[in-house]
Amino acid sequence: MMKASTHSRARARIAPLGLLALMLLATTPAPSLASGLFSHSKLPATAATAQDAASAAAIAAQVRQALDERRYVDAQNTLDSASIAGLKSPELSVLRGDLLLVRGHYADALEVYRTAVSDPALKPRALQGEGLAYSLLARSEEAFAALKQATALDRGLWMAWDGLGREYDLRRAWANARAAYAAALAAPGVNAAIVLNNRGYSELLQTQIDAASADFVAALDRDPGLSAARTNLRITLAMEGHYARASVTGVGDDRAAVLNNVGLAAAMRGDYLQADKLLNAAIAAKGQYYARAAENLQLSHSLAERKDDPSAPPDDAH
Repeated sequence: MMKASTHSRARARIAPLGLLALMLLATTPAPSLASGLFSHSKLPATAATAQDAASAAAIAAQVRQALDERRYVDAQNTLDSASIAGLKSPELSVLRGDLLLVRGHYADALEVYRTAVSDPALKPRALQGEGLAYSLLARSEEAFAALKQATALDRGLWMAWDGLGREYDLRRAWANARAAYAAALAAPGVNAAIVLNNRGYSELLQTQIDAASADFVAALDRDPGLSAARTNLRITLAMEGHYARASVTGVGDDRAAVLNNVGLAAAMRGDYLQADKLLNAAIAAKGQYYARAAENLQLSHSLAERKDDPSAPPDDAH
């Protein structure tokens, strides 16, 4: 069985959060810049507010599209242009948190979501982002609480359900995990490839090999570029002893990494001779020192020695 740390490395990182486009102010001028230096002051305050709100909404739509398409630089440029133009809205704040999250700035994203959660209309999405950020920061209890609250407020938040499924996996609450992934797949706008991959990994943790393999294949059918699903499928094949099939690489694949993953799976299923061959092949394919494969090779040797000597103490013995 793979440990939780392997679990978090292997599965796809939170799906790109929906959002984006870029040429923003070029197509939707901010009111304060479009009417001349003094003309904006002649508009009634309510009209100016309405125009600002409309511009912020148009910008938010562009950012959402850009994030959906993984054009993160465009999303950043659009948000920066809106900030320079003085346009603000709670929606733009949440989107800024989403962008920080997909770029790996989890602590910064968390601060943004904490501010946005005060807006009642955006509270569920802000809690979703907060929960995902906590999860990525390995603050599991806080992640679990935020994601539970988000899904209670809005059952259509697929990323919150998906994140909740992964939190249930960590707790080995398999029935709850299955229900969470089912809710994610039923939600509108779901990225099914991401959820299928994560559900497949949950099944892999439960040694439900056939179900896991089917979900990884289904994920790749929907998104052939989802590397996590491809890696997980290889691990599944290797756990069934299909080492040659699991080791096949295509254009763009890191052969050393593939052999390392397959070798580790062989060690986990107790096939230590194959594990040694695969892990040594991974080191050779790397062409330089390969720390991860070397560590896995040492683990394989340790597991093999323990098998030969049942009296050997466990690794965590004091």
